[in-house]
Amino acid sequence: MTSLRQSTYPQSMLATLAQHFAQTDPIMAGLIARIGPITLQARRLPPCQSLIQSVIYQQLSGKAAETILNRFRALFGAGRFPKPEAVLAETTGCLRSAGLSSAKVDYVRAVAAQAVAGALPTLAQCDRLTDAEIVERLITIKGVGRWTVEMFLIFNLGRPDVLPGHDLGVRRGFQITYDKRKLPEPEALERFGVRWQPHRTTAAWYLWRAVDTLQK
Repeated sequence: MTSLRQSTYPQSMLATLAQHFAQTDPIMAGLIARIGPITLQARRLPPCQSLIQSVIYQQLSGKAAETILNRFRALFGAGRFPKPEAVLAETTGCLRSAGLSSAKVDYVRAVAAQAVAGALPTLAQCDRLTDAEIVERLITIKGVGRWTVEMFLIFNLGRPDVLPGHDLGVRRGFQITYDKRKLPEPEALERFGVRWQPHRTTAAWYLWRAVDTLQK
């Protein structure tokens, strides 16, 4: 599978993207020209770590989630991210002390349990799976919904054609960029986004940036 593994696209890719969006969606092409080169880099973290971090970030601002994530890591001492066995061995009260809700404690443990059981695909295995196959496998884990898997695909694996249609930031970015009175419904956004294939991750990234740069 192809991935976005560089911090910025090379000039040849930028030219390809510019041509693609100029032909398929001039408004998106204008947004890209206004914001400038994309800066998206795949993290390539172990899947257990990436999914736990995504669970922690669910429905929180980036700043709040980062604080909780740092407290979570600190529970296990300095150094590497805790092994799944260590997460499972920790008490509920200790995990809650990092700022995790009761539900997120359950979700974090569910991810860790899958890792210990050998049920999580490795990075190498993920590279041999399609986006749809990864979604199908991971959404069976308690607390890991489609949004969490889409964040995993985009930010950890660097998949180039993912559109998180239920993400509020993407929807808000679309509303701003296309001057809509209301937020688009996820299904409508996904239908509209067909024209962005096979670069829907790029479109999503620019819609997130639109919220930061164009919002009044």
